Amino acid sequence: MIDTATAPVPPPRSPRFRRSWRGLPPGRRSTPRALRPVRAARTRAPWQVWLPPAALALLLGMWGLEREGTLWGDEAVTWDMAGRELPEIWRTLGAADAVHGLYYLLMHGVFTAWDQGLVPLRLPSVLATAATAALVARIGLRLAGPRAGLLSGLALALLPVVQRYAQEGRSYALVCALVAWATLLLLERRWRAYAAVLLGACLLHEFAVLALLAHGVTLWLGRPPGALRPPRGWLWAATAVVAGLLPLALLSMTQSGQVAWIEQPSTSKLTRFAVLVLVGLVCAVLPGGSRARVLALPLLVLPGGLLLAVSFVHPLYSERYVLFHAIGLALLLGTVLDRYWSRLVAAGVSAAALLHLAIEGPGLRSPASRTDNATAVAGTVERLARPGDGVLFLTAQRRVWTLAPGDSFRGLRDLSLDRTPRASDTLYGTEAPPAVVRERLLSHPGRVVVLQDRTGKSQGAGASDAVKREVLDRHFRLVEERLVSRERIGVYVRTDRPAGR
Repeated sequence: MIDTATAPVPPPRSPRFRRSWRGLPPGRRSTPRALRPVRAARTRAPWQVWLPPAALALLLGMWGLEREGTLWGDEAVTWDMAGRELPEIWRTLGAADAVHGLYYLLMHGVFTAWDQGLVPLRLPSVLATAATAALVARIGLRLAGPRAGLLSGLALALLPVVQRYAQEGRSYALVCALVAWATLLLLERRWRAYAAVLLGACLLHEFAVLALLAHGVTLWLGRPPGALRPPRGWLWAATAVVAGLLPLALLSMTQSGQVAWIEQPSTSKLTRFAVLVLVGLVCAVLPGGSRARVLALPLLVLPGGLLLAVSFVHPLYSERYVLFHAIGLALLLGTVLDRYWSRLVAAGVSAAALLHLAIEGPGLRSPASRTDNATAVAGTVERLARPGDGVLFLTAQRRVWTLAPGDSFRGLRDLSLDRTPRASDTLYGTEAPPAVVRERLLSHPGRVVVLQDRTGKSQGAGASDAVKREVLDRHFRLVEERLVSRERIGVYVRTDRPAGR
């Protein structure tokens, strides 16, 4: 990539200059003040700006990467999908999880080249986070100078939400890295590369298209006086991104049941978002933050704000879907710290960062830090169950726990399963008809281990789930139960059968 903070500005008569500003009206071919590059100090090379943040992000990402051998539910899905053959992945994506299809294909390549383990599962996210920190530093360098870039990159690496998703085998850290890259290309006005990179982010997760809207707002706010529209190059790039994303968006709309678990925004979610916006606004009005606010505020506020607004009608908001909001927050924090930097501020910030890592760091890397602990659920089933026991999932989506590595469910009979996830080209397998499930339950000679949500929610309930509950209530009683993460794992025995049998 070109470092525009140190590269000479092309002469006005050069083809490169004409290409860069072709979209501006005559007489307004000057860089908006808010987006003008700052000349880097000659005494500091660019690598001294981006390398420390990348190294810190890499170090924090590798710290406790395996989380004591545990993984959570969505990572178990990644583990299973990436381990399937390419034709199997393709057939499954036609019915479910198409929004993560490109990521599953990438992880299939990782598992093929390396191994199917927890480190290969999470290492791509760690490397992507390190790249994001480096790119944020480059953006800060361009907007406000070398120290602001360095501090912005370090702030990005230290944000708790970034550290969390740096250690997950999902696509969110990769999406964040591509959005950061696209943001730098936006500042450099390299529209073809910008379109390709941002389209890649959208294909990894379609909500990355919200970054395109944020970039459009940035160009509108930072437009030269008298300009009535964004640069023509960006308009063509945006059109290409939307056109490339459209087939995936239409397919994913047919699979909307995949996000049925998302609830309307809770008070805690709204409060967290409001605090982020407030911090961003305070930074933006300070002298230092004003250098980055035209770019950073739309990234921080717009994606999450739009998803939250939509979620009051159709719930879609999850913080990880808009992880790239951290780019905007880090740029605002970095530029403000740069403006007020002194030995006292440096000492205070360093002490706060070390205290944060000492208090929050171990917790973020513990098995209990994720709401769904697939390994713990599988281990509890292994301790409770006996060979020959039946197992029942309420609902079928709870079968995700069988995807965790290990043999915890071996020897147990799934009383409602028709075809396994892999055999049926689905995520959770297919259920037998209600009449078959009833007959299997009533004829099963032993105990039944039941996995269900501890709150009793029945998200994704199918036709046979009502039969499962009715037979359990009428013909079984609970004799033992464990609460693990969000799951209730209970052992049931028959009440209408002689004890001798």
